[in-house]
Amino acid sequence: MPVAHRTLGSGSAALDVSAEGLGCMGMSEFYGRGDDDESVAVIHAALDAGVTFLDTADMYGPFTNEKLVGRAIAGRRAEVVLATKFGNERREDGTRVGVNGRPDYVRRACDASLARLGVDHIDLYYQHRVDPAVAVEETWGAMSELVEAGKVTHLGISEAAPETIRRAHLVHPVTAVQTEWSLWSRDVEDNDVLATVRELGIGFVAYSPLGRGFLTGDIRSLDDLDPDDFRRHSPRFQGDNFQKNLELVDRVRQIAAERDVTASQLALAWVLVQGDDVVPIPGTKRRSYLEQNIAALYVELRPEDLRAIDEAAPAGTTAGDRYADMSTVHR
Repeated sequence: MPVAHRTLGSGSAALDVSAEGLGCMGMSEFYGRGDDDESVAVIHAALDAGVTFLDTADMYGPFTNEKLVGRAIAGRRAEVVLATKFGNERREDGTRVGVNGRPDYVRRACDASLARLGVDHIDLYYQHRVDPAVAVEETWGAMSELVEAGKVTHLGISEAAPETIRRAHLVHPVTAVQTEWSLWSRDVEDNDVLATVRELGIGFVAYSPLGRGFLTGDIRSLDDLDPDDFRRHSPRFQGDNFQKNLELVDRVRQIAAERDVTASQLALAWVLVQGDDVVPIPGTKRRSYLEQNIAALYVELRPEDLRAIDEAAPAGTTAGDRYADMSTVHR
């Protein structure tokens, strides 16, 4: 069965994408050991199945994830809707410089991403984080120039506050806002981000729709994570928070079992049913998990299922902040 498509954005900013994307970040960093050959095989399997919306960023690796994606799509560029990001500046050794939204950096970052990806244009170019020292109008002015130059076709912004989204949209139409949204990260439903994008006709790309893997139900203790996995230091994976969040996951698992689907499929189906303007981008490093994620596209949730899910994982239930430093989000 072919994968359905959805439209991000509206009017001149409209972009047709597969209804589910593939987040590539974990193939190169943050989630423990990776295997480049298997990751390329995952990307190829995604494209073969019709999941053609690929998400990466220059800071993943750093820089190595774009090279990996570029290697995987070589010879298949026409099949892909390619999204990457700039703004979280890092050095080659991985150290973090900080958030950078200066126009000169925007131009340099784009050229570097094009080279690493081995492509002549980027389909969706995101400002990864908002630089509080640079007016968003300045950053988006430079991004708009990239569109005029043909290096980028559509623009997006990640983890931005409603007023920032509005200001960016006045400079150049925003195609997509990318922010975390899942059964354990429902902030956007209450902080006006979702309402703002819908008012403006902007698409919503939900990253970490499986709660950084927690909603799969496979993580029962920190021992299930590699020693260098960044989740070991995430507030939601710490101490009492971990145990409280396990209770939430177990409630989701019970509902999934009643529907004869996996917890991850139920969680993805819940994101998908939030609207045709929403596209989740679950990440995986394994073909078996990719197949499970794609199957979520065909899970139909009944009204009684949605009521049970809302009772099991209401907004605000998850224990702990999304990041150790929340000052970099919703600017």
